[in-house]
Amino acid sequence: MSKVVTRFAPSPTGHLHIGGARTAIFSWLLARHFGGEFVLRIEDTDLERSRQEYTDSILASMSWLGLDWDGEPVYQSQRFDLYNKYIDQLLEEGKAYWCECTPEEVEAMRETARANGLKPKYNGRCRERGLEAGEGRVVRLKAPLIGKTVFKDLVKGTIAFDNSELDDMIIRRADGSPTYNLAVVVDDATMGVTHVLRGDDHVNNTPKQVMLYEALGLPVPEFGHVPMILGPDRQKLSKRHGAKAVIDYKQTGLLPQALVNYLVRLGWSYGDQEIFGLQELIEKFSTDNLSRSAAGFDPEKLLWINAQYIKKTPDAELAELVRPFLAESGFDGVGAAFLAVAAGMYKERARDLIELAAAMQPVLCADADLPFDEKAVEKALGEEGRGHLAALREAFAACAEFDGHAAHEVLQKYVADKGLKFKAVGPPLRVALLGAMGGPDLSAVMGLLGKERTLARLDRAVAL
Repeated sequence: MSKVVTRFAPSPTGHLHIGGARTAIFSWLLARHFGGEFVLRIEDTDLERSRQEYTDSILASMSWLGLDWDGEPVYQSQRFDLYNKYIDQLLEEGKAYWCECTPEEVEAMRETARANGLKPKYNGRCRERGLEAGEGRVVRLKAPLIGKTVFKDLVKGTIAFDNSELDDMIIRRADGSPTYNLAVVVDDATMGVTHVLRGDDHVNNTPKQVMLYEALGLPVPEFGHVPMILGPDRQKLSKRHGAKAVIDYKQTGLLPQALVNYLVRLGWSYGDQEIFGLQELIEKFSTDNLSRSAAGFDPEKLLWINAQYIKKTPDAELAELVRPFLAESGFDGVGAAFLAVAAGMYKERARDLIELAAAMQPVLCADADLPFDEKAVEKALGEEGRGHLAALREAFAACAEFDGHAAHEVLQKYVADKGLKFKAVGPPLRVALLGAMGGPDLSAVMGLLGKERTLARLDRAVAL
């Protein structure tokens, strides 16, 4: 097999959304699987709607997802001379022609065709008139009038279009700018692209592009059109389904590997496996396993996958990932070692970094500032509960060496000596240390807080 080259070609008219991100991931995986190249092209020919801030956001989103591209990004807005060179070639070879029909005249042609039960299209009036360049004139491709344009889709199988139903499409507008299909064909050919994976909303563009490749004598790449991502209600995906721009997922505490994993599984499978490392995806990815059916976006499933990644992330690494979210709540400057232990204690139940940051706050806040849940206090810190805390406070204070293991031993001995069940002392101790019911292992909490802070929190709870 010759070198595989894939591409991702977003338009900087908005932020990168998950549909585009999934296409980028598929293209990236295909290139990396075969040891080929993945190139990035910014399709910024819409000068009115394209914004540098969106280009920057797209590049940042790609980098955050780990989708590195080969070489420098290519910008269509810088390649108009190249496009016009190929358009001029088609004109010189008689494969394209100048057309002076106005948009209103072309629309009238389409209305006439509709009225006669025919495909609404341009009727070829200027095709053989031999017009030269002129004010308001466009350039059209001479499309074949008979036969079919056929291509084998990597996802959908063989697709055929009757040439009689296709337009003599415009390839240069009246203002001199190239059209989308012409620019894409020239770009893919000159960038050496061998495989084009994209959303199936582009299927109708493909026969037009195949015609252009053939007219220009350029090799036709392999195409694969993946179904769109739908909402849970099987309607077009939108914000109301919980979908966000990729950069927003970073800000809401998702891990990039989790988002990549989830998006890959929306349209690709490898048996029943759900969780894949990035290297594993590269090794196992194949277009043979791309689904022909549209997948439904499920925010809860995404959070579940993210939770699996949080659990698998080493504590020290997770601590640095959660640090910016803690800083937003005023918990900055926490030592790395302390933060790593705290992150490890709380990560089992967190679905995203925001939840993890919120869960960690009881061990991070100053002992005097620990908030108490009123219902938990009422339930656990009655006279009996505070009595157990006072006794435990003295036992902990007597420890020469205090860590999680020592705290556990003291706690077990107290329960055994008093003939108690753990539930008699566990809830009041938990409320005293963490301000509420629920949370990680109490011995681990005391080991993290240390002797001085543990005693301070017990004193405060006893005095309530």
